[in-house]
Amino acid sequence: MSDGSPTVHLVDDDEDLRHALAQGLELEGLPVTAHAGSEDVIARLGRDDYAVVVTDIRMPGDDGMALLKKILAVDSAYPVILITGHGDVQMAVEAMRAGAYDFIEKPFVVSRLSTVVERALEKRRLVLENRTLRNELDQRHDLIQRLAGRSAPIVKLRGQISTVADTDADVLIVGETGSGKEVVARALHDYSPRSGGNFVAINCAALPADIFESELFGHEPGAFTGAQKQRIGKLEHANGGTIFLDEIESMPLDLQAKLLRAIEHRCIERLGSNDLVPLDVRFVAATKFDLEAEGRKGAFRSDLYYRLNVVTLTLPPLRDRKDDIPLLFFHLARDARARYRREIPPIDHALELQLLSHDWPGNVRELRNYADRFVLGMWSGFDDRSDVAGNPDATLAERVAAFEKAAIEAEIARHNGALRPVYEALGISRKGLYDKMKRLGVTADVEDVGQDEQADV
Repeated sequence: MSDGSPTVHLVDDDEDLRHALAQGLELEGLPVTAHAGSEDVIARLGRDDYAVVVTDIRMPGDDGMALLKKILAVDSAYPVILITGHGDVQMAVEAMRAGAYDFIEKPFVVSRLSTVVERALEKRRLVLENRTLRNELDQRHDLIQRLAGRSAPIVKLRGQISTVADTDADVLIVGETGSGKEVVARALHDYSPRSGGNFVAINCAALPADIFESELFGHEPGAFTGAQKQRIGKLEHANGGTIFLDEIESMPLDLQAKLLRAIEHRCIERLGSNDLVPLDVRFVAATKFDLEAEGRKGAFRSDLYYRLNVVTLTLPPLRDRKDDIPLLFFHLARDARARYRREIPPIDHALELQLLSHDWPGNVRELRNYADRFVLGMWSGFDDRSDVAGNPDATLAERVAAFEKAAIEAEIARHNGALRPVYEALGISRKGLYDKMKRLGVTADVEDVGQDEQADV
């Protein structure tokens, strides 16, 4: 719904009647915008407008029937009420079949018209509310697809994105390499009112220092050697949309000061110009470092950190949400199936245990690579020697221990940390499970352990 305030668009070429009807509807408490013809009203209508149209059928130029067709082309659920003369009743009935909301035959009292208009506005309100709910459900489903998982950290993150996306608050995204920082940044853009504008991503670590300022702010002809024509910078190109500054910790300190000024004043100066260019952008920055700590060391401007840190979204590393790994792997395998036009091989329990035994230093990006290999038929386990399950030089005892640890962690994740169903599923005693957890370094909530122990006493 556009702004929550209803509008009645009244269209009639008869000035006296138009004025009398508008005045009468306003006395009934209905806000009216009057139009002498169809051209002006069509230009004002939008699909999300909380409004109805009341129009006479007989008018020069586009009559009420032609106007009805144009309005329904904008939105087939737009309520249109027709005012008819006695000879136009058959035409009005045809209009009802074509999608008009109702018709009123002249002569009539204004109170009758206002009653029909109020019913039409109520119907319009319900249509818009249902659309909003459907859009929210569609967005929620899409967000779950983008950031798949059921673990508490990822559920919390999806909720934070939904809460902050439709605001203009600047956002700092913190997470390890490969954890999905750009996915979050794109979601913030796509679910915001800025989604129709540009999403401009800049990898601050990949830009050479000598062209960084020109890329960010743009330049005028002659600003420096080789600047032969005007260049629009990335910040200006993002006007009306979102600018994503990835690996912002790599930005040179002198440019950080200029960026801070641009964020604070929402304007820039192109190199070689003294004219200010206004910015209407949302800033989203991403880093894998603790920028507050970097600021204390002098490696990052503390004032820029505090300016960017309006909202901070923290992405959990994959190793901290291992219960999401099988589901994530399946989602990524489906993506690979579409890209490579190959079927997904069976995903069995042994494969899940291998996935759970790995520490995933490359996070979701690394998981995607393995999902691609799996779908391409090139899966051969892990070749990381630090991963015991995939290390051919590991001893039998090390391999057995890695398998046991992965199996226990998988069951703990499957049962949300409740230990009683874990040792029952594994077919071992309570004490046997606790001994193995201690020996293998598997951690669990102490309170859960205590509850299970009490239950067995």
